[in-house]
Amino acid sequence: MESFSLILAIVVVTALAFDFTNGFHDTANAMATTISTGAMKPKVAVAMSAVLNLVGAFLSVEVANTISKGLVDEAGIRPEVIFAALVGAILWNLLTWLVGLPSSSSHALMGGLIGATIASAGVGAVHGDVLVTKVLIPAIAAPLVAGIAAMLATRLTYSLGRKADGKASEKGYRAGQIASAGLVSLAHGTNDAQKTMGVITLALVAGGAVAPDSDPPMWVILSAGIAIALGTYLGGWRIIRTMGKGLTDLQPQQGFAAQTSAATVILASSHLGFSLSTTHSVSGSVMGAGLGRKGGVVRWSTATRMFVAWGLTLPAAALVGALAEYVTGFGDWGTAVVAVFLVASSAAIWKVSRREVVDHTNVNDTDDTEPAGVVTTAMAAVTPPPAGGTAADVPPIPAQATSERTPSTTTTV
Repeated sequence: MESFSLILAIVVVTALAFDFTNGFHDTANAMATTISTGAMKPKVAVAMSAVLNLVGAFLSVEVANTISKGLVDEAGIRPEVIFAALVGAILWNLLTWLVGLPSSSSHALMGGLIGATIASAGVGAVHGDVLVTKVLIPAIAAPLVAGIAAMLATRLTYSLGRKADGKASEKGYRAGQIASAGLVSLAHGTNDAQKTMGVITLALVAGGAVAPDSDPPMWVILSAGIAIALGTYLGGWRIIRTMGKGLTDLQPQQGFAAQTSAATVILASSHLGFSLSTTHSVSGSVMGAGLGRKGGVVRWSTATRMFVAWGLTLPAAALVGALAEYVTGFGDWGTAVVAVFLVASSAAIWKVSRREVVDHTNVNDTDDTEPAGVVTTAMAAVTPPPAGGTAADVPPIPAQATSERTPSTTTTV
């Protein structure tokens, strides 16, 4: 067993706390569409997702190696730097969870790490080529690729099932959703659990507990897998509501297409070692599935807020990580101040969340009646009809949306 200092033990515990927040923050990625369409009961869905996240954590270490060996220079990185990075990531996760926005836990972690590293060792300690090729480019490409794939898959699904019996087809797609949700959960474990493994391994190297360029020890893999599984089982119900009902209204066919497309993108990126945001992939696929059904509505006001959160994730977490690193630079008392601030802020966010509780009993309750905008209306007009091919099967576009065609009306996008 590696020799541990007190600060190294604190870093490991904090990293596992981040992994826990990652689990409940990202439960929506795997289970939001399955829960929103009624394919699985909420508690059963998150339990299945938790088990498969744990299994997925053991399937690969490529993404962990990207974090621990590629993103920043191991030389000169102190355990306090890792601690400061985790503070930025955890606080961003909790804030976005509080407002129900599916932002990227992965980018929060990497933003915190980049900010703390720059504050400690300068810009040169960040490997810009790795940041661009394995983080930023996948961040842009993933939702686009997953969204286009889900839109095409949705159209194909409705086209192939046009003559199928409606109830039998829906029952089959609900079963397909369960399988595809399991695949997304497995993929999430192979990608997101590894990021915590990579951070812990980086801290162990920085603290002299393991040799440079080491792969994650088995105890690190096991503890990271358990932490993300426990967080997943807790269920991030606020984000599940946004992903399942806030972005669009999904039918089982769309849910199956969205989850299958997202899982394919996530598994491919894990194999290539890309530190991909599963949130970006799943959100893109949900919107693509929403646009793939004739009459489908994407709520662009919710999507816009989500895009803004995506854009702020890296710099916001980096700023907090840099400030935390500055304070820890004053010594043990500085580290203690940052730790107290983290605990107090987390407790305050939790207390605020209790004012309006969202859990498995009301996760599908929503009164979001945002009308379709011109983008949705245009996409719906060229999308094949659902199974059965009758106009009655197509949800009507709200009256406000049709009024957008007149020049005198303000458009909603």
